Amino acid sequence: MTPGHQSLTRALQLSPGSPRLFPVSPWTPLKMSPFCCWGLCVAFLTLLCCPGCSEEAFEVRVSPEQLMVKSGGSGVINCSTSCTHPSKGGLETSLDTIVLQKHQQWISFMIFNVSQNLSMRCYFWCSGKLGSKSLNINMFYPPEQVLLKLQPTRVPVGSPFTIECRVPSVAPLEGLTVTLLRGSEVLHSQTFEGTALSPQEAMVTYSAEAQLEDSSHNFSCQAKMDLRSRGVKVVDSVSDSQALEVYGCDA
Repeated sequence: MTPGHQSLTRALQLSPGSPRLFPVSPWTPLKMSPFCCWGLCVAFLTLLCCPGCSEEAFEVRVSPEQLMVKSGGSGVINCSTSCTHPSKGGLETSLDTIVLQKHQQWISFMIFNVSQNLSMRCYFWCSGKLGSKSLNINMFYPPEQVLLKLQPTRVPVGSPFTIECRVPSVAPLEGLTVTLLRGSEVLHSQTFEGTALSPQEAMVTYSAEAQLEDSSHNFSCQAKMDLRSRGVKVVDSVSDSQALEVYGCDA
């Protein structure tokens, strides 16, 4: 044996009781440290027992995003989240509230006694993190009064007359449609625009020439407010009907 091989042999010789640097046989597996094994077990159990712990980013959604409520009225709000296992969720508000339905990823609430414009917040806790989504609640003023006026109420055939319809104290004008009717026939219809929340008056006028058959029909005005996109059912109101007296030129 050469001197170099002797030096290498002495370097690899271990004193009794010293740990082996290599396995006795190349087919003998190395022993894993018990600390390493314990760490892998903890990581596996964490994923198994806490499936939501890996969720870092999640969304909170609210429907509708804007809600219109009549003064003193109520409304339904749905809060949901993309977190698969939220630990807690709710609606942050000072209003009277009840839970209509509750599932793992969404909750449906009903709010009561709304008396002013306000904001509230849906929230969920997921993996120790808080996510939320705000929504605005605004008051609306439905068409409770519809006033119809014929000018004049007695007119010779072929002469012009005017139908005027006023809807006081409505808001918003968005979604408001005012329709003038002769019997069941639509004479004129107008849809308004405007998002102002303060009550205002909507007015529609229509002019026509009097016909003899107009005397056999009543005139009326219908106001319909459609705010379904804001979480409100369609509200409509109809005026009292009025008759137009039409007489011949020789009368």
